[in-house]
Amino acid sequence: MKQRSGSREEPFPASRPLPQATRMQRAENALVVFAKAPIPGQVKTRLCPPLTPDEAATLHGSFVLDTLERTKLAVTRLKVPFDRYLACAPSSTLVFFKIMEERQSVNLIDQEGDDLGRRMSRAFDTLFARGYRRVLILGTDVPSLPLASSKQALPLLANHDLVLGPARDGGYYLIGLKKPMPALFENIPWSTDRVLALTREKAGTLGLSEALLPEWRDIDTLDDLQALIDASAMDAKKPKHEQSFSGRTAGTLQLLAKRLRSRA
Repeated sequence: MKQRSGSREEPFPASRPLPQATRMQRAENALVVFAKAPIPGQVKTRLCPPLTPDEAATLHGSFVLDTLERTKLAVTRLKVPFDRYLACAPSSTLVFFKIMEERQSVNLIDQEGDDLGRRMSRAFDTLFARGYRRVLILGTDVPSLPLASSKQALPLLANHDLVLGPARDGGYYLIGLKKPMPALFENIPWSTDRVLALTREKAGTLGLSEALLPEWRDIDTLDDLQALIDASAMDAKKPKHEQSFSGRTAGTLQLLAKRLRSRA
């Protein structure tokens, strides 16, 4: 969480409440949401066609908002003790990210590096350099991931060197570390079904103890999208307080379902 200070340094009388920066200490844990800006033609390209670039960007933007809202609820409702960051690509200066910073109370950093592994490694370096003891990185392609997942990750990370959230496609949707570990991200064929297996193999070689969260399905292919549409339709039949999908994403998915049927 961002700390604020007054414009002057002066003692505070006992009768006056201390400002937030004085009352609250920064958390020992950081959660970093990794996200691209929803720019048509640059996100969810494996879904195009049958989706148009604009439709794919709208879907991606909804996933980013879902992730930020869920992590915010994890802090406010579940009292998960972490500071939230949004790692932005291509740049944190884009209007979309500035709006997220203001509306979602999230800190912005830039993604830096030539591939996903280097970008994640640099993000870990940045947050550990700021004094955090445990850092989680979370992707945005798991809109139905339970709210409690990030809460489950922290105690696992307290007792292990590495926490991974396996994705069904052979990658991972979450990774957590307690110290910088650049070797863990080297020579990994990103965006393949070998990412998780090779990461775990590297962890063993490096002598890292590991823990796994439940496997979850991320959204990369048309089959993934159709499965998500079906899950959303089933979710809509539940009482509202039991629903996993946001109304925004559920509406987007059902609209896409209608359009896909019309194009078949």
